[in-house]
Amino acid sequence: MKNILSDILLSAAKKAFDKQKLTSSDFPAFGIEEPKLSTHGDFSTNFAMVMASLQKMPPRKIAEIITGEIEIAGSIIDKIEIAGPGFINFFVSPCSWHSVLYKIYEKDENFGSSNIGKNIKVQVEFVSANPTGPLHVGHGRGAAVGDSMANILSFCGYDVQREYYINDSGRQINTLGRSVFLRYRELYEEKVGFPQDCYQGDYIRDIALKIKNEKQSDLLDVPEEKAVIFCARFAAADILAGIKNDLELFGVKFDNWYSEQFLFDSGKVNSAIEAFKNKNIIYEKDGAFWFKTSEYGDEKDRVTIRNNGLTTYFASDIAYHMDKFNRGFERIIDVWGADHHGYIQRICASIEASGRKKDQFHVILIQLVNLLRNGEPVAMSTRSGEFITLEDVVKEVGADAARFIFLTRHYESHLDFDLELAKKKSNENPVYYVQYVHARISSIIRKADELGIKEIKWDDKNISVLQEGEEIQILKILSAYPEVVRSSAELLEPHRITYYLMNLAASFHSYYNKHRILSDNPIITINRLFLVLAIKKVIKNGLKLLGVSAPEIM
Repeated sequence: MKNILSDILLSAAKKAFDKQKLTSSDFPAFGIEEPKLSTHGDFSTNFAMVMASLQKMPPRKIAEIITGEIEIAGSIIDKIEIAGPGFINFFVSPCSWHSVLYKIYEKDENFGSSNIGKNIKVQVEFVSANPTGPLHVGHGRGAAVGDSMANILSFCGYDVQREYYINDSGRQINTLGRSVFLRYRELYEEKVGFPQDCYQGDYIRDIALKIKNEKQSDLLDVPEEKAVIFCARFAAADILAGIKNDLELFGVKFDNWYSEQFLFDSGKVNSAIEAFKNKNIIYEKDGAFWFKTSEYGDEKDRVTIRNNGLTTYFASDIAYHMDKFNRGFERIIDVWGADHHGYIQRICASIEASGRKKDQFHVILIQLVNLLRNGEPVAMSTRSGEFITLEDVVKEVGADAARFIFLTRHYESHLDFDLELAKKKSNENPVYYVQYVHARISSIIRKADELGIKEIKWDDKNISVLQEGEEIQILKILSAYPEVVRSSAELLEPHRITYYLMNLAASFHSYYNKHRILSDNPIITINRLFLVLAIKKVIKNGLKLLGVSAPEIM
C-alpha cells in the first residue's frame, strides 16, 4: 500500500512540475508512515516538507499543489487531508484492503518474502560459547536471536550461513584440562588442592568419571602436562557434544562449526599477523607486537603478541574475521554478549585495515536474561538446585516458549524470563496467545469441513462483505506483514516479528469474540473463513521465522 501511495505522490508531483506549478523536478527521499491516531488517516507523508527547500515555497502550499493533482475517483484513496505545516494524510478506501487476502493465498508460505538481499553471501555467527561448560539461558537468548535473524535474512533473499566458532585453544582450555585432571586424581582418593580459578561445576566431576571409566588409572602414570592436554581435549569434545545436543533440542542447527585451533594449525593466525606487519599496521614495542587500532577509531592500540611470545585472543580474532571474508562472505554478523561491547571497535579496525568496509561487519549485542519463578529471581548457582542451563529451561517450558519469550523484547534490553509464566496455558503467556490463534482457526476450518464447506476460495464478487471495523483492521495488519519482515531484516531486529504476531493475535481474538465466523449466511461465512485462513497462514509464516511451531491442536 505504501508503494502504491508513493507512486501516486510522485506521479502527482511530476504532473505539477509539467504544469509549472513546481519549480524543480528533483524529488528527495520521503517517508510514508502510519499515524498513531486513526483520525489522521491510514497513512501520512512528509513529502511536501522535504520538498520545501528545493521548491522554495511553504510545505503547506506544496501539499495543496500535490493533492490537487491526485485523482481520487477510481483510486485506492477515499479522502485526502492536509494537516499542520504540510503533512498529507491519506484515508484509504476500505475495499482496497481486500486484495491482500488474494496475495496471501497466492504466495502462501512465501508471503512477506523479498529479494532485497540479492543473494548476497552473509554469515551469521552466534552462540560460540567456550566448550568449558554447558549453555546457560543467556546463550539461549543469543541462539534465538541469531537463528531467527538467519531465517529472516534468508527469507529476504540473502544467501545465509550459520556458524559456531569453537574457542578450543588457549588458556581457558588449558584450565579446563587442569580442572578435569584434578577431579580425576580425586577419584583415586588423592588429596589435591582445587584452585578457585578452575571450573567448579559438578559437570567437571562427571567428565573426570568418564575419563576414569575409559582410561582407568593410566593418566596417573604419564607426565602431568600430557595428562592435562588429554583431559582438555576429552572434556572440550564432551562438552561440545552436549552443546550441540542442547542447541538441536532448541531448534538450532549450524551450517559450520569452526575451530579456533584450526586457525593456528593451518598457519592462518601467523599469516594474518605477518601481513599486517608488512603493512606496518602491526609494530613492535617493549617486546610485544601492537595493532594500530587507534588509527581506525579505537581508544588505544591493542596487543596481538605478548612479550612472552604468546598470542592474544585478538590475534586469532583478526585471522578469523579475515578468513570469513576470504571464504567469500560479503557481510558478517556476529552475535555477542553485551559485555563484549568494548571489543567491537578493535575488530572493526582489523576489518578496515584489511581493505574491507566497516559496514560489512555488524555486531548484535545480547543483554542479560533475568530468570524468574513466579516473579522471584532464580539463584544463578550450580549448587542451588535451580535451573540455570538452557537444557533445563527447555525441558521445563519447551523450546517454543523459550524461543518466543527470548524474542519478545529488543536484544539490547534486559529480559525477565518467568518460568511459571512460560508454562501457563493462558493469554498471559505470549507464545500460547499467538499459537492458540493458529490452533483455534484450525478448529474452525475442521468444523466448517464437518458442515460441508470443503473449499475456501477467493470470492471476487462478494469479498466486499468483509466490511466490519475489526475486519478492516485485520486486513490492514495483514498487509503490513511484508514491510515488517523487510524492516526486521534491514535493521537486524527479529523482535519486530514477535510484536507483529502478538498484535495480529490480539486483533483476531477481539474479532472472534465479537463476530461469528460460521453463520447462517453462506456468503459471509465463506468470506470470513477466507479471512481467518489468511490469518492462520501469516501466523504460521511468522512463527516459522522465529523457529517456533504452529500447532493445529492445543
